Amino acid sequence: MAAKQSFDLNQFLATRTETVNAALDKFLPSEKTKPATIHKAMRYSLFAGGKRMRPAVLLAAAEACGGSDAVAMPLACAVECIHTYSLIHDDLPAMDNDDFRRGKPTNHKVFGEGIAVLAGDALLTQAFEIAAQCKKFPRYPHDEIILEIARASGSLQLVGGQVADLEGENKKLSLAELKFIHERKTSALLCCSVRLGGMSANCSAAQLKALTEFGYNVGLAFQVIDDILDVTQTSEQLGKTAGKDVAVQKATYPAIVGLEKSRQIAAQLTAKAFAALKIFKGKAIALEALAEFLLKREK
Repeated sequence: MAAKQSFDLNQFLATRTETVNAALDKFLPSEKTKPATIHKAMRYSLFAGGKRMRPAVLLAAAEACGGSDAVAMPLACAVECIHTYSLIHDDLPAMDNDDFRRGKPTNHKVFGEGIAVLAGDALLTQAFEIAAQCKKFPRYPHDEIILEIARASGSLQLVGGQVADLEGENKKLSLAELKFIHERKTSALLCCSVRLGGMSANCSAAQLKALTEFGYNVGLAFQVIDDILDVTQTSEQLGKTAGKDVAVQKATYPAIVGLEKSRQIAAQLTAKAFAALKIFKGKAIALEALAEFLLKREK
């Protein structure tokens, strides 16, 4: 326990955010590169002050497996591009219709819907361009890395989750149907991030399995807590519109099973995540601290 207590998560997040931002700045075309509007729009959302949680868990997973930030960095930047693209598209009037994200006007509010759609498209393709520049890993060739990202981002996972979410609006969803959405909209990319971190460190099959279990459970817990926060916090606290889920009668964990049960589910999922990290014998301190941070947001 002493080792965990001495771990400074704030410093870990601050330094990783700084290095990820610097790397993203180099990977992306500048705002002046023609056509300038699209590059301004891409950068507007990418540098809007996100927590860089997916890159952080990716780099922490690499560290747990004996890897390095430098080698894992292209993959960390790739998943952040995909995450940002998904947020831009989720916020569109045709999707969740949000006016604010991270305390700032959403992309379509600043650049218009057409450019926002294209900015999302561009970030998605940018992710693969960046990921293709990673080093070769003995156990995980480039095709496996690209497949990993494509599967997590495609119609069976990330996109599929948004489709199920759209189709579930104004319907009474079962807990199983809601879990299906959360697994794909949130857990898939977080799980992919953790797996990519391990792959960048040439992890063993057993380590990859443990990271997968960790990523899945933390990702699902993270979304359950997001559902809880929408009910319990203000827009100012969240940095986005609060109470929207209730207002549009959107299916959420609290709406289906109640607040207390939702909190229990989030705690159970994180307990499973911690259990998965035992294989690392104390070397996954950063991942453990991140899991605690994700679960212990005010709720």
